[in-house]
Amino acid sequence: MTTSRSELLSFRTQHPFLFYTSAFFLVVLLLFTALAEYFKPLGKRKGKDGKVPHLPPGPSGLPILGSLLDVKEGIEHQDHTKLKALSRYGEMTTLHLGSKTFVFLNSSRVATEIINKRGSTTNERSFYPVSSGIISHNHRRSLLMHQAAWAEPRRAMHSLLSGSHLKLYGTWQELESTQLLAEYLLQPKLWHRHHYRYANSVIHRIALGERMAKSSKELEDMQNCVTYFTSSIMTSAVDWFPDLERLLPWWFVQPWRLSWGWLDKWNYDVYKRWWDPVKKKVENGTAPPSFVRDVLLHPDTKYTGDDDDAMYAAMQLVEAGSDTTRMVLNVAFMAALEHPNAFRKAREEVDRVCGKDANARLPTLADFEDLKYICAMTKEVMRWRPILPITPDHTSTKDIDFEGYHFPAGTGFVLNIAALGEEARDPDSFVPERWLDGHETNIAHGLWLFGGGRRICVGYRLAQNSLFLLLSRLVQSFDLKPAGPYNSRRLHFHATSEPFPVDMTVRNKHYEKLILTEAERAGVLEDAKLERDKL
Repeated sequence: MTTSRSELLSFRTQHPFLFYTSAFFLVVLLLFTALAEYFKPLGKRKGKDGKVPHLPPGPSGLPILGSLLDVKEGIEHQDHTKLKALSRYGEMTTLHLGSKTFVFLNSSRVATEIINKRGSTTNERSFYPVSSGIISHNHRRSLLMHQAAWAEPRRAMHSLLSGSHLKLYGTWQELESTQLLAEYLLQPKLWHRHHYRYANSVIHRIALGERMAKSSKELEDMQNCVTYFTSSIMTSAVDWFPDLERLLPWWFVQPWRLSWGWLDKWNYDVYKRWWDPVKKKVENGTAPPSFVRDVLLHPDTKYTGDDDDAMYAAMQLVEAGSDTTRMVLNVAFMAALEHPNAFRKAREEVDRVCGKDANARLPTLADFEDLKYICAMTKEVMRWRPILPITPDHTSTKDIDFEGYHFPAGTGFVLNIAALGEEARDPDSFVPERWLDGHETNIAHGLWLFGGGRRICVGYRLAQNSLFLLLSRLVQSFDLKPAGPYNSRRLHFHATSEPFPVDMTVRNKHYEKLILTEAERAGVLEDAKLERDKL
């Protein structure tokens, strides 16, 4: 021992730079090893009962980070190649993301077994300190809420699915879609802007009760609420290493919390500017029918949340219902450019049900059961180019044993939408006929984009009605052709400018007259002209 110590001291004296450099890297290595052990993903730890997880295969990933960078790249690239490739491991793929373990579900069979049939134990969300904590104003964003907090807003939102409410909302959807047709006619080159106005107006009236009259800046702020929230999930390290908040000293944590706190305040202020006028009208008895008036702030519903809870429930409905509908409509335009034959078949169906040329009338929601090809086409639009490549995780609250695997409590199960869409035969082709299976009028059947189990998106029927109206009326009245080169896999979902070049023309003079007549009868023609003049 003495000799070794003497040799070490001698080495330090003769080679001081090499000695201290080696010591530094040794300390770094030990620290790195300690961190890797401390943040070991759930799926690599023994359970409290000593039982070792047995998980499906998957990529090994990087030390500590795991597969975080690959998943981030897979989400950001619109062809979703990396997410689709996960199915090469099988129907389930295990990914370690920071200190979390997620199992990606790549087939409808296992998605049904895990998400739907075991929904009572896969109903939780994992904790995201930034996204579901700071930015969401203490877990008020229902998308990532823990189960206990999520139950009350979920109960309130179920009213959106009741028959009486859907009928009233359907009247509004028909009116707004009539204005959209007039906007297409008056200013076809700005079709993408009209989509955002339409989607916002529909959900604004359903949630808040009035037709939308917001400035471009207000609409931009609302869209940014979604953009900043979703981007925060993959950009905050603490969301993937939640123990960091407990591990780091307060003087390090506080500046970090403040760095995200500005976004919470900005988001909160945006919501308040939309919420306060509506709340005031409810209080003084002048508010029209709406989700806010008749559910969130109505004494008979006994909604137990406070004012901020109600505000977040309403405004998240506005957020989700506007941005997603806009993006799906853009996908429909791309499908029309790429696969015109399917749209010709859809037009034939509409003509058969609603008449043709001088005898034509606009399709309505009353035609829903008679326009099954349109229903099937709506589902195919959402499968063909999914606007969301994955869904938020469904975290298990108990250990799950399934087909030889042992998933410990806390495992996150993720619907790999990109891979699930590839289950179809010839998946890159646009084939609405694949959905003509007797369930075409149920948009959630066999289509996982709305999620599944108990946390399925409560507004899926509202979305279906909006898309049904728009697609049936679009194929009836307009022709779409490419106006320049484009890439069908580059949809630029978040772009405010034209995402791809489209030449849009009315079918003939009969449909031009039909649109103008119906828009004037509905009282929205002047609004469409005002939108044209503003733009």
